Amino acid sequence: MTKEPFHFSKTAEELIGDLRGLSPRTPRKQRLRPTHALAEVVDQLVTQYQIGRESPEQTIREHWVETVGAANAEYSHAARLERGGRTLVVIAGHSVVRNELFLHRQGIVEKIRQLPGCAGVKELNLRAG
Repeated sequence: MTKEPFHFSKTAEELIGDLRGLSPRTPRKQRLRPTHALAEVVDQLVTQYQIGRESPEQTIREHWVETVGAANAEYSHAARLERGGRTLVVIAGHSVVRNELFLHRQGIVEKIRQLPGCAGVKELNLRAG
């Protein structure tokens, strides 16, 4: 195992640099953070954004027309899942469509829960857009 080199605090580094007559190489407000392996970072991003996998959001978007009807689907779209996949955020571009989706939200949620991987959706959050 390789040991990480000891890092002095910013103040200590500045004092040592002043004592030795060296100007600081890094800006005062810059933070040094540990370096991570590229494979580790890529793996985290692939998992976080579900790259190469079928996501519940994508499944809902593919079946959006059948779920809300062609007329409502023309002025609305499923944006994302929030609160751990419990709430579907829907952007509605027209107030009449938003009202229509609000009135039928329980039926829409039931249709969404029938889709594969979407059983955790419990409610809709309708937003103007």
